[in-house]
Amino acid sequence: MSNNCRYMSPQGYGYGRGGRGRCRRQRWIEHTPNTLYFKPFPNHPPFADDIILTRDELEILRLVNIEELTQEEAARRIGISRKTLWTDLQRARKKITTALIHGYGIRIQGDAYTQEK
Repeated sequence: MSNNCRYMSPQGYGYGRGGRGRCRRQRWIEHTPNTLYFKPFPNHPPFADDIILTRDELEILRLVNIEELTQEEAARRIGISRKTLWTDLQRARKKITTALIHGYGIRIQGDAYTQEK
């Protein structure tokens, strides 16, 4: 697992990370996007910040909005709690909305996931 936790318990929880809460656990991602960057056309503001959308946030959006799974079903598929899924879903929707309203690019990246085969 690639994260910034210094000490890992057998369950994968980190201690001594320096921030609040636990380190994020790996999530199961079933779909990898072909495109990892989107920008407005033709008037992308120069030097505008990009919005970073993580791969697990994209997977949550895909499961809830495209596959129309309930939050409980989507959380089970990814391997996280329903509350964590809800928090990540709200964060992802806010990021997408901010990018659309303000004309920012959307960059998809992240490494806290495991690709399901």
